[in-house]
Amino acid sequence: MLRLRAALLRRVREFFDSRGFLEVETPILSADVVVDRHLDPMSTVLAADPRLPDRGQQLYLQTSPEFAMKRLMAAGGKAIYQVTRAFRNGEAGRLHNPEFTIVEWYRAGDDMQAGMQLLSELAAALLNRPPAELLSYRDAFQRHAGIDPRTRSAAELSAAAQLHAISVPPGLSLRDRDAWLDLLLIELVEPHLGHERPTILFDYPASQAALARVRPEDPAIAERFELYVQGIELANGYHELLSADVLRRRNSENNARRISDGKPPLPEDSRLLAAMEAGLPDCAGVALGFDRVVMLAAGASSIGEVMAFPIELA
Repeated sequence: MLRLRAALLRRVREFFDSRGFLEVETPILSADVVVDRHLDPMSTVLAADPRLPDRGQQLYLQTSPEFAMKRLMAAGGKAIYQVTRAFRNGEAGRLHNPEFTIVEWYRAGDDMQAGMQLLSELAAALLNRPPAELLSYRDAFQRHAGIDPRTRSAAELSAAAQLHAISVPPGLSLRDRDAWLDLLLIELVEPHLGHERPTILFDYPASQAALARVRPEDPAIAERFELYVQGIELANGYHELLSADVLRRRNSENNARRISDGKPPLPEDSRLLAAMEAGLPDCAGVALGFDRVVMLAAGASSIGEVMAFPIELA
């Protein structure tokens, strides 16, 4: 498994190096952190006095290198990539480990179509698969769940879950339409994606934009895309949001959702906001879960099988 990981890492670097990307390094530990309802970072204290370890600046292990890489893009980067470690609290299982390897990249001038094309080429290079099928979020729901995700209410989505005998998590509110969409996506749509060839799902609801821009001519659509192979999500990409004001608003909204979920809020101000105000170039960016790629390449059933030290052995 270690030899396979090493071979795939070489293939990743050869892929990006051959396309003129620069490999970069950014901090794993930072005062800044992605403010997301569902991503929970681990934190520590940078203590001035080691005898007082609880007194000092709070820092976060990064859930992805996104913020710092975008700061490099704002500083003049054209095409950059990174292979690094990322950390997410509360995530452990067949497809999750609290510490994992992430491959992330950004290229100036790329729109969503160019971002999806590059992702398709990388999937082909790493997994020896044909070019990816492009399937919109709406078409995927209509094909595999028989519903239109743009028009159904939360109550109607709940009824669809009941019709398909889906186990509903306790406390799932009819006020949380996106949570019902996520449930149906996981249970009815994802298992069908990426079997004959990789599938790139695109045009997510604007309510799930994260750090993607919303399409100007259709504000209900976010220019976000994800890669699936054998029903497993491997990568998440955006035609990147450029507006610092919009990011501030989304940070505030995400923290409100975190508080309603019983989670602590995360710092809303960041150096990324200053970089975006200075000028983030039009670009597309993607984050790829490398351990899942190795798992599929090895024919393994869990990412723990392709790690030297999964969390239970760390």
